[in-house]
Amino acid sequence: MRRRLAIIALIAIASSVFLFAQTASRPVKVAVIDTEKILINSAAGKKALADLKKLQESRAETLRKRGEELRALQKQITDGRLTLSPEKLDQLGKQYEDKEIAVRRLQDDANRELNKTRDDAVAKVDASVMPVINAMGKELGYTLIFRKFESGLIYADEAVDITDVVIRRLDATSTAPATKK
Repeated sequence: MRRRLAIIALIAIASSVFLFAQTASRPVKVAVIDTEKILINSAAGKKALADLKKLQESRAETLRKRGEELRALQKQITDGRLTLSPEKLDQLGKQYEDKEIAVRRLQDDANRELNKTRDDAVAKVDASVMPVINAMGKELGYTLIFRKFESGLIYADEAVDITDVVIRRLDATSTAPATKK
């Protein structure tokens, strides 16, 4: 255990020395990007959010219909308390319980599907953003580019926020006509 800690500490020190040596010859230039803003304002992000919203509305409609079925069955049980036989009431009660369990499962499945779809969409947008950020970092001479508020950063002057430029370049690459080979 101590050996691992010593190796990790040695790697951290070596990395720091290497980074310092690399940046000592030039000033450190830092920028930040707001990934949420990219997701909300870029063409790729807007499409991903619209697709997610369609899926969410579809699942909500399915759940709404199942909820109506449950309410109708509950009304049938309530209205039949005096007129239906105990066996029929038991049968309806069992149907209600089964449908209620099915609705809960459907809700859980829908939540899992929406979360996975959201995570996949964010990852896809992120994958398309990274080449743009890497190119901008090299082109504009940035030493470091942080994800605003996702990297432990608690303050960043707006002057170092390059999110809008990233969005413009991302949109330009996603809407550029395909080149013929």
